This record gives sequence, C-alpha cells and structure tokens, in this order.
Amino acid sequence: MTGPYGDPARQHGPGGFGYPARQARPTGATAIVAALLGLVAAGAAGYIPIYFFLKLPSGFSIGNLPGLVLTALGLYLSAALLLLVGALSAFFRSVAGAVLLIFGSLMVLAAVVLEPLAFNGTYSHYFRTQFEFESFVAIVRVVMFAVVPFTLIFAIIPPTLKHLRWRPSPVQPYRPRTQIPRERGW
Repeated sequence: MTGPYGDPARQHGPGGFGYPARQARPTGATAIVAALLGLVAAGAAGYIPIYFFLKLPSGFSIGNLPGLVLTALGLYLSAALLLLVGALSAFFRSVAGAVLLIFGSLMVLAAVVLEPLAFNGTYSHYFRTQFEFESFVAIVRVVMFAVVPFTLIFAIIPPTLKHLRWRPSPVQPYRPRTQIPRERGW
C-alpha cells in the first residue's frame, strides 16, 4: 500500500532501510560513437587546410588570399581543434566535450557552405567534383560530409548527455537501524 508520498520502498531503496536506491548507470555507447566520429571529423577537417597550405606555390603569401578563403580555411582549422578537444573530453565523460563536438560540427558545416563561395564556384560544380572521387582530398571531403552530421546528431541526443552528466551516488556504509551510534568522549 502506498501512502500520499509514494511507495516507501522506492523512497528508501530496496528493503526500505533508509538508504537511497542504487542509480542505474546510463549506457555510454552514443557518447563513445560521438567521440569516435568526432575524431574522424577532426582529422578530415584538419587535413583540408593543411593540404591547401602545402599546395600554395612558392613565393605566394597567405596574406594574398581573399578574405572568404581565409575564413573558410580558418573555420576548418578551428573546427578541427574543437572536434579533437571535444572528442577527447567526451572520452573522459565531460559535458563540455559534447558541447565542443556540437560547435565543431556546426563550424564544419559553415565551412562547407562557405567554401564554394570563397573559391568563386557554384555548389553544383563543387559537390560534383567531390563526388567524382578523383583525388584523395575529394575522398576526405566526402568522408567529412558523411561523418560530421552524425557527429552532431550523436552529440545532441539525450542518451549522450545523460551518460556524460551521470555521477554515481556515494556508497553508504551499512549500519543496521537497531544499532545505536557510539558517543564520542566521556
């Protein structure tokens, strides 16, 4: 029979001895998947600007590049850093890791939208070139296109955040209710 305050066994744990019930540990599968996908996305997002900088001709300065190109490359580098730190933080069960994964994924998506405009191209030509798989950079971009949305989704869903927020309750020492606590002193 339950009273006006609910079931006493649920309030006091199993057997109703006054200790809280043990909390069920949420599964961390979605957080681990988000972190692994974040590592892949960080590698892909970091590879693109590094490849671009290495392909610059000799004597050509980065300062000679248009502002939109620098913005797109800066977004890729910043996103790679956020995704890397976010993935490592998520492995260590930090909510900040999921937040960094979300922001890093959004920055990659912004860079993908900005990149065709920065290089004076159209979206149809840009994506057609990428999905022809003629170069390694195209393959890296397609992997990034596939991984980043899933990283964002897995970082946002409630089971991931529940796993990252969960902290076990401290274990209480067993003391029967009939035992009288000892008084200290005389």
